[in-house]
Amino acid sequence: MAFWGTILLIIVLLLVFVSCIRIVPQAQAMVVERLGAYLDTWSVGVHFKVPFIDRVAKRIVLKEQVVDFAPQPVITKDNVTMKIDTVVFFQITDPKLYAYGVENPIMAIENLTATTLRNIIGDLELDETLTSRETINTKMRSALDLATDPWGIKVNRVELKNIITPAAIQDAMEKQMKAERESREAILKAEGEKKSTILVAEGRKQSAILNAEADKEAAILHAEAEKEKRIREAEGQAEAILKVQQANAEGIRMIKEAGADSAVLQLKGLEAFAKAADGKATKIIIPSEIQGLAGLVKSIAEVADKS
Repeated sequence: MAFWGTILLIIVLLLVFVSCIRIVPQAQAMVVERLGAYLDTWSVGVHFKVPFIDRVAKRIVLKEQVVDFAPQPVITKDNVTMKIDTVVFFQITDPKLYAYGVENPIMAIENLTATTLRNIIGDLELDETLTSRETINTKMRSALDLATDPWGIKVNRVELKNIITPAAIQDAMEKQMKAERESREAILKAEGEKKSTILVAEGRKQSAILNAEADKEAAILHAEAEKEKRIREAEGQAEAILKVQQANAEGIRMIKEAGADSAVLQLKGLEAFAKAADGKATKIIIPSEIQGLAGLVKSIAEVADKS
C-alpha cells in the first residue's frame, strides 16, 4: 500500500513539474503574474514557473494583426451623411502595456477609429472626402498610433475600405460625371474640327502660294522668252539693214567706178532710204539735196504720164 502511495505521489509531482514548464513559440509572449501581481514577460524559449504561486496571465501574439471594422456613419463639412468602413493594421510592441493598459484593446481601437474618422471627415467636403483617401489614411494612422501608444500597440497602417454615399448623392454624381464626359467629348470634337479647319486653310494657303510662285515663274520664263525673241528679231533686222547698206554701198561703188554723176548717186541713196524703211517707218528724214532731186523726178514722171 505504501508502495502505490509513493508511486502516486511521484506521478503527481511529475505532473505538477510538467505543468510548471512553459514553452513560448515564435512571435508570441506570455505575461506572468505572481500572487496576482505582474512578475515578468516571457519571450521565445522554455520557462519555469513556481507552482501554485505563478500563473500565465495573458498570451499575446506579436505578429501584425488586421481588424476590419463595420461601416461608421460620418457627416461631411457640407452636411452629407455617408458610411465609411476602415481596416486597421496594428502590432503589439509591449505585452505588459497591452495586458494592463486597456480592458478591451480591439473595442478601444474601434471606438477610437470611429471618433477620429468623424473628426477628420467633419473638416472635409464631399468632393474632398472622395478624392483625399491618402490624406485621410495618413491623418488617421498618426492619430491612432499616438493614442494607442500607452496601450503597447503600434498602428502601422489605416485604410478606408469603402465610402458608401446616399443613393441621391450617387445619382447626382453619376449625372455630373456624364455631363463632364459629354462636355469633354464636345470639347474634343470642337478641337478636332478646329484643327481640321486650320489644316484645310493652311493647305489652301500653301496651294495658293505654290500657284502664285508657279505663275510668277511662268511669267518670268515668258518674259525672258519674249525678250529673247525681240532681241533676236532686232538682231535680224539690224543684220538685214546692214546687209542692205552693204549692198547699196557696193552698188554705189560700182556706179562710181562706172563714172555716174551725182544725180544718179542721190537717186540710189533715195532708194536705199526706201528699202531701209521697208514700209514700217512712219517718218524718214531726207537731206535737202535728195528732196530737190526727188521733186525733179516726180515732175518728170508726171510729164511722162500726160504725154
